[in-house]
Amino acid sequence: QLACCCGTAACSLCCKCCPKIKQSTSTRFMYALYFILVTIICCVMMSTTVANEMKTHIPFYKQMCKGIQAGEMCEKLVGYSAVYKVCFGMACFFFLFFLFTIKINSSKSCRAYIHNGFWLVKLILLAAMCSGAFFIPDQDTFLNAWRYVGATGGFLFIAIQLILLVEFAHKWNKNWTAGANHKQMWNGLLALVTLILYSVAVAALVLMALFYTRSEGCMYNKVLIGVNGGLCLFVSLVAISPCVQNRQPHSGLLQSGVISCYVMYLTFSALSSKPPETILDENNQNITICVPEFSQGLHRDENLVTGLGTTILFGCILYSCLTSTTRASSEALRGIYATPETEVARCCFCCVPDGDADAEEHIEKRGGQTVIYDEKKGTVYSYAYFHFVFFLASLYVMMTVTHWFHYESAQIEKFFTGTWSIFWIKMVSCWVCVCLYLWTLIAPLCCPTREFSV
Repeated sequence: QLACCCGTAACSLCCKCCPKIKQSTSTRFMYALYFILVTIICCVMMSTTVANEMKTHIPFYKQMCKGIQAGEMCEKLVGYSAVYKVCFGMACFFFLFFLFTIKINSSKSCRAYIHNGFWLVKLILLAAMCSGAFFIPDQDTFLNAWRYVGATGGFLFIAIQLILLVEFAHKWNKNWTAGANHKQMWNGLLALVTLILYSVAVAALVLMALFYTRSEGCMYNKVLIGVNGGLCLFVSLVAISPCVQNRQPHSGLLQSGVISCYVMYLTFSALSSKPPETILDENNQNITICVPEFSQGLHRDENLVTGLGTTILFGCILYSCLTSTTRASSEALRGIYATPETEVARCCFCCVPDGDADAEEHIEKRGGQTVIYDEKKGTVYSYAYFHFVFFLASLYVMMTVTHWFHYESAQIEKFFTGTWSIFWIKMVSCWVCVCLYLWTLIAPLCCPTREFSV
């Protein structure tokens, strides 16, 4: 069993009743577990509730804190500075493996064996890196410099996800359009899904106008809802304009519908993250405006809302990491797409795993769970790109948990309390997403001599 912990078949320790799993999937799953473990530690470090409970219920807490030189009440192990140090160790861990796995094309190389195994050793290495960050000299200089690195990496992670969202919209339309050449059913599905997407976007726009604005005040909300709604209408008209259609016949309203729904989601999320506006009523009492009245009741149980919301958010981050590290996604970031002739229309076109063609030929059982060795002919995803995305995700988690640029007053219990930094980050992400999609439409017009695959 110890050999399994340090070898390439850690999943063999699992029960036989577990479904079979691919070697490439199990490897990514193990790295994801490490990521989740450190993320949970960061959330605990930012929680004043957990810190107070530990002080109350753990005997000899004060002596233990002095013994590990973390301060009289372990103040060095809580707050934004502790999260910065732990995430620094996790980011260094993934960046080290990014450098180590550059240009690995065969799963039989020595470096590939290290990437796919030695989990106990790597867990110890990760723990050592996260712990070692607490002994970095000149902590103030380190934290100030690392904050800017974290912000840069966090923004880059957001940009990658936005690029892949635009790529997903184009891929969806291209796949179903390819099916429409053979069966009219796909044309009907395209029309139905497009109608649903635009219905959702329009309904979201109307609801935000009703609940986040009022006749007096709320100028920020009015302007942003109007601007973002106008941008959705603008990109939809550009997508079906004759000049774009001549150069890109695969451009259509389906992609615009996907982008419009995402823009409405980001707008809603940004308005929900904005600090509340208060005015004096006729009784000279402060009242909150520009937010739905029912939303105030939803936040009465702050611990439940924070716990559920944090779980969903970091689940989405983890999903983004795993889906953006497939070979298809890494190729899409370099502008490499499947040609329309090779497309096979499928309802679940985006869920086709890499390397299915020959995966079933290499099934081995070593006790416990069945492992499919699907990388015997070569790697099915880019190892280096995989670690680089998790490196950026580590920085994004660090900045998100510490409320980006409002780190000094950050607490996990106030994770969903509105701050201007989170508000503007979401709004800028919204506009960047529109600009990226708009560029994919007008790029062939601006550079007519170049070939564009989207």
